[in-house]
Amino acid sequence: MTDDGVRRISSGGPFEDTVGYSRAVELPNGLVLVSGCTSVVGGVIDAGTPYEQAVNAFRAALDALKTLGLGREHVVRTRMYITHARDVDEVGRAHKELFDDVRPATSMLIVSGFIDPSLVVEVEVEAFRPRAENGGAQS
Repeated sequence: MTDDGVRRISSGGPFEDTVGYSRAVELPNGLVLVSGCTSVVGGVIDAGTPYEQAVNAFRAALDALKTLGLGREHVVRTRMYITHARDVDEVGRAHKELFDDVRPATSMLIVSGFIDPSLVVEVEVEAFRPRAENGGAQS
């Protein structure tokens, strides 16, 4: 944790050092921002179906939250970036399976592509640590 109370988490992914970012950042007010996650498993792209890619990407995001002691029940917002409108149903199904009982605010956007053309899904997750869990600090 830095002097300003910001906590940064790394997943050890190669792009974190190359690009200069953290997998997740927790702010003193309890907000947790997870960087875009794709279907990378064990450092290798796992380019399965859009559904499988979405599940893998969300698992990576949830793993980052787990590192901070949070779970999917803490998720308050998700964003899904997809490269084809035809994948809306499959990616939406993955989201529903993971978050149906949580019901975060969400967006699904169609983008032109990602760093590797075999990737068709990238997700972002925001979570919130309730006041009782963050030591009562609230700014």
